[in-house]
Amino acid sequence: MAPGHVAYGLAAQYGLRISAETVIAWERGIMTPGERELTALAGVLWCAPGELLAAATTLREHRMTRDLAVDDLARQLGMTGASYLRMEESGRWRGNEKQSQALCRALDLSAAQFLTATGRDEELAGLLSSAVTTRWQAYVRPVAKIVPLDRALIQDVLERLHSDYQALMVSTLSWSSTGRERSGSTGDAGRAFLARVVEHFWRTAGV
Repeated sequence: MAPGHVAYGLAAQYGLRISAETVIAWERGIMTPGERELTALAGVLWCAPGELLAAATTLREHRMTRDLAVDDLARQLGMTGASYLRMEESGRWRGNEKQSQALCRALDLSAAQFLTATGRDEELAGLLSSAVTTRWQAYVRPVAKIVPLDRALIQDVLERLHSDYQALMVSTLSWSSTGRERSGSTGDAGRAFLARVVEHFWRTAGV
């Protein structure tokens, strides 16, 4: 189907006045269709809305991939549709731990996907950096509040990451003291570890 045919189908079947140029912009990723437009587009193309999306990264994309209405998802989470929609549109999740777990079940999200979709990757990186460089015990609860994993697992992971980081710093410092490595290598190794601390966290957690 040419873009003009798609635009005609949107108008004839769903009453949407969409130009062929807009359809082309959707195809190229320059513009994104709204929820109603995406549903109609899937109908015209005889497929599910999720098939038209690239790898989902936002709450809206994950919800549409599973063809869930806002009110239906909100009901599963124990909140109003308006409350959920505000969080989805802002990209900032403010549900409690129980609602977070329910969201992961409803949208079939891994813990890593949940953090990305709720816009909290940077927050996690900050907590993990502090945990490995200071007292990790103080960060079990803050991390557990934003990561939908068992608290005992989080505790084990933070302890291991802290040990790995401290061991790296000690070994690098010892190696540098022999004079066989240039000055500043200790800082470089530490910064490299911290730059990938979120990746280390998920790998150590096995999720």
